[in-house]
Amino acid sequence: MADFYENKQVTEEVILVGVALGETSVTDESLDELEELAKTAGAVTVGRLIQNREMIHPGTYLGKGKLEELAFLISETHATGIICDDELSPAQMANMEDVLDIKVMDRTLLILDIFAQRATTREGKIQVELAQLRYRATRLVGMRNSLSRLGGGIGTRGPGEKKLEVDRRLIRERISQLKRELEDVKRHREVARQQRQRNQIPVAAIVGYTNAGKSTLLNRLTGAGVLEEDKLFATLDPTTRNLTLDDGQELLLTDTVGFIHKLPHHLVDAFRSTLEEAKYADILIHMVDASNPQAEMHMHVVYETLAALDIKDKKIITVFNKTDLIQDQESLVSLKDFRADYTVTASVKQGTGLDALLSTVQTILRANKLLIERVFDYAHAGEIAVIRKYGQLLEERYQEDGIYVKAYIPKDIYARLSF
Repeated sequence: MADFYENKQVTEEVILVGVALGETSVTDESLDELEELAKTAGAVTVGRLIQNREMIHPGTYLGKGKLEELAFLISETHATGIICDDELSPAQMANMEDVLDIKVMDRTLLILDIFAQRATTREGKIQVELAQLRYRATRLVGMRNSLSRLGGGIGTRGPGEKKLEVDRRLIRERISQLKRELEDVKRHREVARQQRQRNQIPVAAIVGYTNAGKSTLLNRLTGAGVLEEDKLFATLDPTTRNLTLDDGQELLLTDTVGFIHKLPHHLVDAFRSTLEEAKYADILIHMVDASNPQAEMHMHVVYETLAALDIKDKKIITVFNKTDLIQDQESLVSLKDFRADYTVTASVKQGTGLDALLSTVQTILRANKLLIERVFDYAHAGEIAVIRKYGQLLEERYQEDGIYVKAYIPKDIYARLSF
């Protein structure tokens, strides 16, 4: 019997709440994604409610009438919590809890919770805790009354104010410590990056909306063994693996954390160092779930996030993935990405489209190289080793007058050879 209670898990049953400032359909689609987020966090959605308003209510998120409707829905469904589709102010969260007498969460808190569950590396855990503390720090003032109901009048310093100052100091100190630890991790990452640059190994970063198939692509091409799951943010920590192309060119392939609509700014700041892997990549492989009705919006979110991180001037290959799930081929034909340099259609899980993707990668890499055909005299045979290390040796033939070489080599390496 004891084992039964130890293994039994209490499932959170939640109601999703949104405010439509424009078209209701847009908010409804956003709640669909919120439901997926809730599912990833381990909650079950038992209802949803949308209010059409010109602006979000500054005190209670919803208007008085909708709050009464929500209270009735909570009673009918026996929900244990509600999740709002926008980031709530401390006052909005506290007021809703007072009126509804139920746990109130917002989209940011839900995403932070998922990230906390998914982080496994030291860097990931540091970044998640940093984001959580920043989120909490902005809410301390609004929590003042709940910290203590006593004192705090004009010209006095009540217990609530004192507790607030203590919390502020502890959070500030912890944030400073985490920043130092993150800088240490960042230095190690920078050393590894410089080593790659010295070795002239190109890097391709896989970016895209969450659950677009980034980890599946990494596993398919490199056998990385990264978790694949049909959930948002199935993997959080970045993984880099070596890939050898058909022409012998070595490439480092890096998976990055997925982007999402209304990504909390706390997370953008905290994960900046991780996402900077894309900043230093030579190629961006942009994964898009072509079967998702919101594919266009997802692409827009990705490009917005890349711009916020100042990631630009990269060769971009957009991969329209999961084409096997599309019944209407006209929908696939209509998908375009005018900001990409190349586009490829694929079903990574089924193994289709991978050859076209790798061929496109080779085309981009070769564009930055020079094709040479020449005979090196035996006195300069050592230079062929340089070509082997940094270039692609297509042909090597020993002749009476020297060594015939046909190869692609980086432009900066070409300047170092004796011609």
